Amino acid sequence: MLNAGQILANKARQELIFVSPDATVFQTLQVMAEHNVGAVLVMEGGEVLGIFSERDYARRIVLQGRTSAGTRVRDIMTSKVLYVSPDSSLEHCMALMTEKHIRHLPVLDGEHTVLGVLSIGDLVHATIAEQQYVIDQLVTYIHGGGRA
Repeated sequence: MLNAGQILANKARQELIFVSPDATVFQTLQVMAEHNVGAVLVMEGGEVLGIFSERDYARRIVLQGRTSAGTRVRDIMTSKVLYVSPDSSLEHCMALMTEKHIRHLPVLDGEHTVLGVLSIGDLVHATIAEQQYVIDQLVTYIHGGGRA
C-alpha cells in the first residue's frame, strides 16, 4: 500500500510551487498557469500560511466582484490548510480529500517542512498504477507463474 511520501517521490514534477501572501491574485494566477497547476501554497519564511486554488478565485474574486490585480492573495486564500504526513496512506489521503471536498493536499514532515503537494489526480494515478500491478501479478499467477 502506497503512502503520501512514496506518491510524491514518484511524481514527475517535484518542484514546490508557492507564492508570497503579498502577491496579487493576478500574479498568483500567472504562476499557476506557468506551472499548469490548480493550486499553490501561500508561504512566508518557509511557513505555510494558506493555499490558493482555482476554486478560491471563482468564489472569492469573480462572485464577489473583486479584481485580480487589486486583491492580495492573503485576503482570499484558504487559511485553514489541511495536510498529511509522508506516512499517511493513499486511502487516508483520498478519504480526507473526499470528505473535505478538496483537490490539493500538502504533505508536511512535522508541522513546518513542506515536502510537496498531492493533487486528486496524483492519487487517482497512484491508485490505478497500484491496481494494475495487482492485476498483472494475478494474471501471472493464473497463467502458471505461481507454480512451485
